[in-house]
Amino acid sequence: MEIKKLLDEYAAAINTKEFVKDDPVQFPRRFATIQDIEITAFATATISWGKREMILRDADRMLASMDNAPYDFVMNAGYERLGKKNVHRTFFEPDLTYMLRGFKAIYSRYESIDALLLQRGVNGTEAPAWEVCRILREEACRANGGCANAQCYPSGYASSALKRINLAVRWLVRNDGIVDLGVWKAITPDKLFIPLDVHVGNTARRLGLLQRKSNDRKAVEELTAALRKFNPDDPAIYDFALFGIGVNKIDTGI
Repeated sequence: MEIKKLLDEYAAAINTKEFVKDDPVQFPRRFATIQDIEITAFATATISWGKREMILRDADRMLASMDNAPYDFVMNAGYERLGKKNVHRTFFEPDLTYMLRGFKAIYSRYESIDALLLQRGVNGTEAPAWEVCRILREEACRANGGCANAQCYPSGYASSALKRINLAVRWLVRNDGIVDLGVWKAITPDKLFIPLDVHVGNTARRLGLLQRKSNDRKAVEELTAALRKFNPDDPAIYDFALFGIGVNKIDTGI
């Protein structure tokens, strides 16, 4: 109960409107339509690793390369005009093209990615985020002549922590009206898993919430199971607390 109280306090302190201006979630929040939000959420989450200031700079540039109108850019195949420039670290414009081509294939048949996932009954699966990754990988692969791209979707996705996919899904699903956008209906907040990065993993181990040493899918499942005991309806709320404690190097006294 001491750990629950600690996490609840930090989650409430960090999950505020003030958080948005320094976080990549600001980019999907620029848009009002679900298609623009979906494209921006997945593209931004995909490059959300490394130094925060570099992520924000590169995400802004990436959106500019899509004319700050991602859905129109996708549906008009604007990605075919992209070159080979670096987007962020090991992610380049051909990788972005690959991802956006897959999105066009989806939007040519469905109103939104959410509509596709609703039809597939993703929320009824054991781990919806992994099913989202599998579906997006298959769509992108077909749209790109049968080729896979691990820069967009992990090749070992079945055992991967899927930090970036889980982050995008958290943005799209959580609906408390503060930081996350909550535009999806295909997945409910109780089915979310923690986006596990180094900061979150280290903090969780320090608090005794995670024993597994590797930051893989089993670690995500172990940690999320522990957090569901504190808040079964919204376990991902604690991402704010664990990340904030870790990145700010806060001594919790526990």
